[in-house]
Amino acid sequence: MENAMKKLILPGLLSVLGQAYAQEAAQQPMQRVEITGSNIRRAQAETASPVQTLSRADIEKSGKTTVAELMQTLAVDNQGSVPMTFGGGFASGASGISLRGLGAASTLVLINGRRVAPYGLADDGQKVFADLNVIPSEAIERVEILKDGASAIYGSDAIAGVVNVILRRDFQGTTVRASQGVSEERDGHDTRLAITHGIGSLDSDRYNFMASLEYGRKGAVANSARSGRRYIGRSDLRDYGFSAQETLGGTGAIISNNNAGSAVNGNVRNPDTLDYYSRGNPAGAGFTRFFPGAACANFTRHPQGDPGGGCLIDAQQQYSEIQPEQETANAFARLSYQLSPGWLAYSELNFYHSNSTATTTPSTVSASVGYPGGPVSNAAVQLGAAHPDNPYFGRAARLRYLAADAGPRVSHVGSDFTRFVAGAKGNWQQWDIDAAWLFSQNEVSNTRTGYLQRDVAFALLDPSPANVAAARARSAAYAALPAGSYWRIGENAGLNSAALYGALSPTIANDAATRINQLDVKASREFGQLPGGALGMAVGAEYRRESTELAPTQGTEIGNIIGLGYSAYKGKRKASAVYAELLAPLHKTLEASAALRYDHFSDVGNSYTPKAGLKWTPVKEFALRGTFARGFRAPSAAENGVGGLAAFSTAEDPARCALGVQVACNPASIAIITSPNPALAPERSKSYSAGVVWDPLPRTSVSLDFWQIKRKNEINQEQTDAAIAAGHIARDPSTAVLPGDPGAITAVLARYVNSSNTKVRGADLDLRKTFGMGSWGTLSADAKWTHLFKWLRTETDGSQRDFAGTHGNCDVTNCIGTPDDRVNLSATWERDALRLTASANYRGKLDNTLFKNDPDGCATHFADGTDAPRGCKLASFTTVDLTARWRVSEKMEVTASVQNLFDKIAPLDPLTYGAVSYNPLDYSGALGRYFNVGMRYKF
Repeated sequence: MENAMKKLILPGLLSVLGQAYAQEAAQQPMQRVEITGSNIRRAQAETASPVQTLSRADIEKSGKTTVAELMQTLAVDNQGSVPMTFGGGFASGASGISLRGLGAASTLVLINGRRVAPYGLADDGQKVFADLNVIPSEAIERVEILKDGASAIYGSDAIAGVVNVILRRDFQGTTVRASQGVSEERDGHDTRLAITHGIGSLDSDRYNFMASLEYGRKGAVANSARSGRRYIGRSDLRDYGFSAQETLGGTGAIISNNNAGSAVNGNVRNPDTLDYYSRGNPAGAGFTRFFPGAACANFTRHPQGDPGGGCLIDAQQQYSEIQPEQETANAFARLSYQLSPGWLAYSELNFYHSNSTATTTPSTVSASVGYPGGPVSNAAVQLGAAHPDNPYFGRAARLRYLAADAGPRVSHVGSDFTRFVAGAKGNWQQWDIDAAWLFSQNEVSNTRTGYLQRDVAFALLDPSPANVAAARARSAAYAALPAGSYWRIGENAGLNSAALYGALSPTIANDAATRINQLDVKASREFGQLPGGALGMAVGAEYRRESTELAPTQGTEIGNIIGLGYSAYKGKRKASAVYAELLAPLHKTLEASAALRYDHFSDVGNSYTPKAGLKWTPVKEFALRGTFARGFRAPSAAENGVGGLAAFSTAEDPARCALGVQVACNPASIAIITSPNPALAPERSKSYSAGVVWDPLPRTSVSLDFWQIKRKNEINQEQTDAAIAAGHIARDPSTAVLPGDPGAITAVLARYVNSSNTKVRGADLDLRKTFGMGSWGTLSADAKWTHLFKWLRTETDGSQRDFAGTHGNCDVTNCIGTPDDRVNLSATWERDALRLTASANYRGKLDNTLFKNDPDGCATHFADGTDAPRGCKLASFTTVDLTARWRVSEKMEVTASVQNLFDKIAPLDPLTYGAVSYNPLDYSGALGRYFNVGMRYKF
């Protein structure tokens, strides 16, 4: 097929070019601009491909303080986006957009038409993406979102579309801006300071220099600070009909024989009956010692009532966060110098620094992990026979303990992004030429506290000769402790020394870095005349070197950090490309476009990607348009390099469920160990779009586009449930509770494979209308609606799963689901110096199933076995935001906004792991009503 495309397209391009060149005549040049999705400058903004444009004014009217916040409210964003609020994710500290729900790795982000180095921490440990936080908000001119495949223009990663952030290129004067935000609960403070300065006129001074400096600080919002918002931030949902059987009954519950949660005072197992008992139980069966100080009332005032007698707390509410703390600094500078009337030299420098701190629950002592050598089960952790806090003193007893005395787990993520461009553009022999060198890099450090060293924990709880020898061999801090040291737990934790905690839970860290070095050149011009006008042509070439490296967090390479899996990768490659594009006005009403790009990667070979489009405009107010494109995404170093990944997902255990082990019938957290695969082929896609653009009345515009993207050779981990069904798992037989019970799954063993294909089909509706109101000003209305008809994934065995409108795919990012309807509405009234905007963002309801017509039915259930939430649906969610701008004078304006004006509470979501009992898409409904005031002054 690719050879056929080359045979048809290349000769066709040359033939048309030759005919047009023969007719070439001198023409007076007209004002033309370059639109994202094409390298040919044109007079009309509407092309055959649908492009959504967000101007500076649009961004300001949204009330969002960063582009990253705005992007994740857009209707085109869906499953697989990376929210900044997901502090516990692999890509903590970053934010990414997922056009069409195809994942952040399939959305290409550009700054001024060129790539940026991806974030150093891959989403899900696999998918590299660009961090939207690096974009300097004050320097933005506009953002163009190409909602169509664009690999024929931009190469790899543009399967779902392109986000092109276009920064200011010529600015004079000085502007300062300051804003302050705060929630109605007086937390989550958002401070923004910025100054932009520009000097020089290209026309009179032959140069222009502009620089923008920004500072931001956003305060953390704890789950506990929203205790009055019903279920928000709570994992104990017993008062909503759940129980510990759904892991929604509080931390520390004793669930069944040989099955207990991790309690703040410790649950211990009877060595004979395998029943668990709370250490504070005055009637614990078989206890040889009793601990009145371990009574639950000494640790918490949380409502009790566990039928098994466990001491319950809500650890997620007590320790975790709705949003992490973040401090940022962003700088952008551009220097332009007019070398001659026809040539301009330019350089750009971006620098971004971020520090974010995310806090979550304390570590347990029994969470299993994985590393490249296989799974590490910690289920057998126990109090030694002589441990002074062991109720079965004289015999070893298994322990389930939440190590609150070691403190919460905290991640401090530092990110440094640099981008430098030096180039020149001008005209030579009627060619418009642009050539540049690009260097971009992202360096990330992740420092963690509160995580437990497995070998030290085991030795301090059960100092057997084998445990002590293992801990001494790996930990100098443990070896320096007095012989016979014990980790005292619960009520006796105050007896532990600082040195003991230093050995048990030292600071651990890892670093990551990504780099791009690129040379590129492109040229465009017009040739002759076709019946509809001059033929446009563009050609170009790129050469790029890419490198990526993530070092493992200390201790994870041997599975020695309880509850923290291994993630590391390393790879580098060279990429080169040549491309050509034609724009042919075949008739005054008919425009055809075609593009072809050849890419070569040193690790995965070649790719030819064509694109073709047609636009028919029978009258000025009406146009039909359509495109066809192929696309591809080359594997990342995380997928085909050196390294591996041990992560967590949620899944049921059908084998144990069939035996009557009730807890196995509901999704629970399990480890997944995935290995890279150097034999991976690129993902490939075909995309189609067809639409209409209609301006039925003055200052009125309507566009409707239908689209479909089919992606094959998808690079995935094996589906978790499919791997379980195939037996690609490891189990711990010691956790069996019934005869024939094989024990709980400790890990799913998988690798990256070119496995499935996905077909996504939908429609975009865009309505815009401006009403003149005479002396009362103007009223502008805008509506954007994206509907998914289908999000169908087909596995290699032929099985299919349609995720549209459901809570799946929960193997992706943070299990936010795949809404089949997202809508953005806005109305702006402007009169003289005053502007008011009301915006509404809508997320459609979701079936709480893992995919359509899932034979297993609802993904979560109430304690009585009925579907949860009621009707097995997550309710739709709508928020309304209000912003105002008042221009006090020509130099000064003030702004104010209220986000979530009506203080709507996000619907209950018991399945997602990206937030606690609410969907990350509904973040504003967790945060609550939020206020912001600001000022801008121009000198």
